[in-house]
Amino acid sequence: MSAERTSWVRLARTEGVGPVTFFKLIERFGDADAAIDALPDLARKAGRRQAPRIPTRDQVEAEIRATQDFGARIVTAADPDYPRLLRELDPPPPVLTLMGPLTFDRMACAIVGSRNASAIGMKMARELAQGLGAHGVTVVSGLARGIDGAAHTGSLATGTVAVLAGGINHVYPPEHGELQAEIARRGCLVTESPFGMSPTARDFPRRNRIISGLSLGTVVVEAALRSGSLITARLAAEQGREVMATPGSPLDPRAKGTNRLIRDGAALIETADDVLDILGQLKRTAAEEEPDFWSPPLAVDLPPDNDIDAVRERIADLLSPSPVSVDELSRAAGCPVQLVMAAIVELELAGRAEVAPGGQVRAN
Repeated sequence: MSAERTSWVRLARTEGVGPVTFFKLIERFGDADAAIDALPDLARKAGRRQAPRIPTRDQVEAEIRATQDFGARIVTAADPDYPRLLRELDPPPPVLTLMGPLTFDRMACAIVGSRNASAIGMKMARELAQGLGAHGVTVVSGLARGIDGAAHTGSLATGTVAVLAGGINHVYPPEHGELQAEIARRGCLVTESPFGMSPTARDFPRRNRIISGLSLGTVVVEAALRSGSLITARLAAEQGREVMATPGSPLDPRAKGTNRLIRDGAALIETADDVLDILGQLKRTAAEEEPDFWSPPLAVDLPPDNDIDAVRERIADLLSPSPVSVDELSRAAGCPVQLVMAAIVELELAGRAEVAPGGQVRAN
């Protein structure tokens, strides 16, 4: 890995640097090395007493070697083999770890659902996955118990992608160890997390964003009203992807989430042919319309440091534990969006704010 790409990984692995902050720092300072040099001062100005933990070059190179020794590879959003559909996200995950021979040049569809799935729900997931795979569609899911596992099993022979919440070498759930190893041999494992990391609760929504981001559409087979699968469906809709759901009995709590999705406009799915018809209407594949690599945005007029200093605490006072959009913060503060975003980046580095990839901000 080149020195520049190693610096990308260093910045992405730095404490307090999420995907939004990562790309805003690249935009502001031009490259990862310059951003890394500026981090301690930015965090200090925003109220942090100690500099954020920045991995050394040796530490990142050790992670890269461990990843390669495990049989996986690290790619950045600037690399040609970065998944094209994922690059459409605003922003894309800066760094991914991939393992397996499957590439991302085919149409892909996510199948997700309840961990505590019914027998009929798992049968539906397997049959949908088999039908989609038979027509050249890659099936994407999260390797969880229940529907996810059934979807992977049904598409193992034709191509499946499992998105992990933890590091590429972390097996979760434990009973899917053999399935995870088989996907690594025949399909592809994907994760945003560093090698060796065990997942925490906050890593699963990030995983869900990648599941929907890799896919032209997402099918929810079973989901309760407070299900993580509904988060994946919401993220798919926000990403401009198709949301589909299979109906279920109103007496089964595992069907209440899917039935509500259908009531709210999701396409009703009964067979793989229904999914194929919808995906075919989109008239594009993962190999179309996207460049071969991420490129930095066109030059923009960035706010001066003095302007950021003047509004930073005003922005911090407007934040609460409830997420709010940057546009709403801009209106409340009476400041341009660029200025608000620059202040938010510094507040996140200081540990005082959290910026979700979709642009929602809350007090940390």
